Amino acid sequence: MNKPKKCLAFDFGASSGRLIAGIYDGEKVVLEEIYRFNNEPIRIKNHVHWNLKSFYNHILNGLATASSIIGEFDSIGIDTWGVDYCLLDKEEKPLHWPFQYRDTRTKGISDEIPIPFEDFYSKTGIQFLSFNTVYQLFTDFKTNPELFKKAEYLLFMPDLFNHFLTGNMKTEYTIASTSQLLNVYSKQWDFDLINQLEFPKKIFQEIISPGEIHGYLLDKHTKQLGIKSVPIISVGSHDTASAVAGIPLEHEDSAYLICGTWSLLGLERQDPIINEKSLIQSFTNEGGISNTIRFLKNINGMFLLQQLRKNYNQIYNKNIDFPDIIKAAKLTDEKFYINPNHPSLLSPDNIIEAIRSYCISTKQGEPNNLGEWALAIYNGLTREFKEQLLNLEKITGNKISQIHMVGGGIQDELLCQLTANATNKKVVAGPLESSVMGNIMVQLYALGEFSTLSETRQVIKKSVLQKVYEPK
Repeated sequence: MNKPKKCLAFDFGASSGRLIAGIYDGEKVVLEEIYRFNNEPIRIKNHVHWNLKSFYNHILNGLATASSIIGEFDSIGIDTWGVDYCLLDKEEKPLHWPFQYRDTRTKGISDEIPIPFEDFYSKTGIQFLSFNTVYQLFTDFKTNPELFKKAEYLLFMPDLFNHFLTGNMKTEYTIASTSQLLNVYSKQWDFDLINQLEFPKKIFQEIISPGEIHGYLLDKHTKQLGIKSVPIISVGSHDTASAVAGIPLEHEDSAYLICGTWSLLGLERQDPIINEKSLIQSFTNEGGISNTIRFLKNINGMFLLQQLRKNYNQIYNKNIDFPDIIKAAKLTDEKFYINPNHPSLLSPDNIIEAIRSYCISTKQGEPNNLGEWALAIYNGLTREFKEQLLNLEKITGNKISQIHMVGGGIQDELLCQLTANATNKKVVAGPLESSVMGNIMVQLYALGEFSTLSETRQVIKKSVLQKVYEPK
């Protein structure tokens, strides 16, 4: 290598977005945060939407900032959350503000779909979530048919941002897999399902794999920003796919636990698992890097603690942060717990009341202070991790040796230790920025620096710090 490779990773989550540079010297990757912003949804007529104008401005501001800090760079990759999309007209202009997946408009819509969920699952391997793309699309199709008359293209959020930068219309495989409309075996759109739902086939774009070049930065952007044109690489556009690619998994029996807004617990596999057990336990088979399958369970995650902090500060006119919540939880001996996936906790207006109501309705008593509300969340999360780990072992027939915890939640050492205690498994925490690391590694693969996923993981292991938690 003559000079270090510099790759830019846009990693957009449900609560914040950031641009991080990955600089690879041939041995290790060093990450440098370039730009960060809050990702606040907007409300229009009682519905929750993503603010496209804000995203576009932040993407351009991020690239300009990167140019001023690190100079020239070699490539760009974008990953985001799954399922959400935008419909565009024949002039490639957005027809609407994309809905945020926690919007409640899809409530009950699955009962109206003329396809049994078992048929969906046998073909797509995707667990039922009321906000999956298929239910959002069906809602749009039913409530706003004029939208579909004008729609020519459907782009998921990272595809939309890639289109903004390149002008190209393509859909990346891992993000498409979250839709519940992708055939898990062919890795292409399942047009049998699409035709049964009477969705227009034309809106579904060509599917490309992680590591392929989506396109190149348009001249209008290079001139505006004063930078050279570089390839925009399709990474694991679903942030969970990038996160799994960014974990230095050591063994086939190592589970991963991604701790972000959602907690994702699962295994990396070569083939999907679709059977009665996986259906009953609602495990999903999402697309991964290098033709792998992410066999996992979605669990409501750090969103719960984020909402507790937000609501507590609003109600009590305080300014507490996460260390205050952790301290309060440590000082509490009560054994309150919640079910993190209970419907009342998926998008509560007041999570304190939701926790209190849940505990009362399950005859646990009434939690009445910050520590008790926090511990109810910690206990609920770790109880769920334990239960789903046992389900994972039953479904696969494999004994899991350890858990790799990654993502922002690993900064919470209490959560890491309680997870080790509850599951009775060794927990290896790190890297913190697994989605960014996976994003960068796929870019480096596309640039010819690596030939296998195994090679990238060896470099990740050299590049990051990990901390081990033993069960107590």
